[in-house]
Amino acid sequence: MSANSSTLLAAGKALPTVSFPLVSGGDTTVGGAKDRWTLLVVYRGKHCPRCKKYLNQLEAMQKDWNDAGIDVVVVSADRKEKAEADVAEFGWTFPVGYDLAEADMRKLGLYVSDPLSPEETDRRFAEPGIYVIKPDGVVQIVAVSNGPAARPDLVELLDGSIFNIKNDRPARGLAV
Repeated sequence: MSANSSTLLAAGKALPTVSFPLVSGGDTTVGGAKDRWTLLVVYRGKHCPRCKKYLNQLEAMQKDWNDAGIDVVVVSADRKEKAEADVAEFGWTFPVGYDLAEADMRKLGLYVSDPLSPEETDRRFAEPGIYVIKPDGVVQIVAVSNGPAARPDLVELLDGSIFNIKNDRPARGLAV
């Protein structure tokens, strides 16, 4: 495998520690122990209309996620100005990160794409990734896609996450 290749991020294993700046200021880190569960959503960036639709649905459901004991954080490889513009346009209230490094995309097991043109975007970006992370930093659910049209249904994902929390279910589909 080349140095530029992503590796499978296995459920039931610790999420690699990844830090990035937030539009609201400061930085955040995913991975490692937290007080609550975390939903990490990696989106393609400002250039992706499917991402906006998905994140708008997440915004509408954010209280449900928070009430279930799950904090939401979202990140893309976009520069700060693009991430700020999306937050301003769509009114997202969950933490939105930016400047996700390519090395971190690969640590998370994401597919990485080159822009099709300068009009699309100006840098490599991550394809979608969803991670439900237990308070101990272990990945309960992971879903990565090689394109924008395949993402978990947020209603089903929340329902399954609530079931897993209430019933203390282990991660399933462990890599061998």
